[in-house]
Amino acid sequence: MSSPCGLLKVVTFSRADCYERALSRYAASDKVACMPSDHRSCPGQASVEVVALLPLLVVLLGVLWQAAVAGQAVWLAGSAARAAARATAVGSDAPAAARRVLPERLERGLVIRRLGPGEGVRVAIAVPAVLGGGRLTTVSASALLQHQGRP
Repeated sequence: MSSPCGLLKVVTFSRADCYERALSRYAASDKVACMPSDHRSCPGQASVEVVALLPLLVVLLGVLWQAAVAGQAVWLAGSAARAAARATAVGSDAPAAARRVLPERLERGLVIRRLGPGEGVRVAIAVPAVLGGGRLTTVSASALLQHQGRP
């Protein structure tokens, strides 16, 4: 006769028995256990499972935080490129304009390059790593505004 869990026989345990002890007790015979009848019969089981999942949760939060930092860098690269293009269009200092848009942490990896007449500027920003303080990658954006000087 088959049980709902696909074993020969379902054996339930009293509240005092823990799953592992009961399984080892019945493993020598023909009876095999599926699970305890009451999930609360193994005190501390939920705590052990939560503690086992904590490293995974920490890694997941780290990855999400790194994605947020990278997204902010992409967004601010576009803002810095537009600021540098505006400054170039009016004949002002493009690197200073781009630096004003960026927070101090992103200014360290800033590279501004003029692409040529009618092509605008390209701004590259180093994406900081959340852990270790190094550089993860570089993101870039370009912008173009027509010259706004007097004819």
